[in-house]
Amino acid sequence: MSYLGESIPKLGFGLMRLPMLGEEVDLEQTKQMVDLFLEKGFTYFDTAYGYLGGKSEAAAKVALVDRYPRDAYQLATKLPAWMAKSREEATNMFQISLDRTGAGYFDFYLLHNLGADRIQYFEEYGIWDFLKDKKEKGLIKHLGFSFHDKAVLLDELLDKHPEIEFVQLQINYADWDSETIQSRKCYETARKHGKPVIIMEPVKGGSLARLPEGPGAIFHEANPDASLPSWAIRYAASLEGIITVLSGMSTLEQMQDNLSYMEHFKPLTQAEHETVKKAQAELARIPQIPCTGCDYCRKGCPQQVLIPNMFRSMNNYLVYNNLQGARSNYAFETRNGGKASLCVECGQCESVCPQHISIIEELKRIVTTLE
Repeated sequence: MSYLGESIPKLGFGLMRLPMLGEEVDLEQTKQMVDLFLEKGFTYFDTAYGYLGGKSEAAAKVALVDRYPRDAYQLATKLPAWMAKSREEATNMFQISLDRTGAGYFDFYLLHNLGADRIQYFEEYGIWDFLKDKKEKGLIKHLGFSFHDKAVLLDELLDKHPEIEFVQLQINYADWDSETIQSRKCYETARKHGKPVIIMEPVKGGSLARLPEGPGAIFHEANPDASLPSWAIRYAASLEGIITVLSGMSTLEQMQDNLSYMEHFKPLTQAEHETVKKAQAELARIPQIPCTGCDYCRKGCPQQVLIPNMFRSMNNYLVYNNLQGARSNYAFETRNGGKASLCVECGQCESVCPQHISIIEELKRIVTTLE
């Protein structure tokens, strides 16, 4: 049975981590990457209102929209209503994105980063109906949302908004059975509702490109010629009902590597799936904070410290030694408050933690490492 986006090649160009020259996008290298991407038959480009402070959308105009026929590619962007202080500011984001990109319309348009308390802004500002109107006017071809939360909430959203045509989810082999990210559960929920999926973070923000020695050796032994990102991206692209897999490529070399195994994409074989399972098991053995994301600790916290979010950021560092990625994630999680340094050591969180985590000491470690 065919589905939306079935014919789109399974590698998408994520424009969140573009090559930079200081504070500005390296437009010449970006143009080379766009040219090579299209030359090899790939067509899907993903940006967002907030990426690089708007510079990502502007770069899409210069490197892509101004240089290629509009029907030669699909362009997606996103509206982060939770960044806005009013309905007017939120709805203006759509026109700003149109102006920045010069695209005329968006092939795929997303309500950006639904989950937790961010959902309320889309409701309060009437964004669902606002974007439905834009779609009816032909300014949006396909409407969906990106999502970072638990599967039960995704299920509720898709029940409430059956008009949504697709969802964008964080899916990678490291988070597949995670109880905090819930890659598998969210994927299965989307498919239950008949929604095709765009995959983001297949390389987990670059962490799966720099694996610890144990799991890295498993992949190298299985295929010495295959790059670590190739295992992650092919794993994601092998799932059913996928529109495309987004890769946030930052250099021409990364683009060339991704194209080398995705130009003639072949799903993982059974033997390769077994290799991934071995690597997953090896990753699971690396000591980390054993948080399951139950959220009991945060509900009674007098300072509203975002404890499970903090632990997720810290585990990114502990497992993958990706300090930059962990600090970046921590900064995003605490953009509206809830930092670990707010902890007053009252002990309420430790009294309700089912995993008996020494939360106060872990928060002190997070302050030292990530703040």
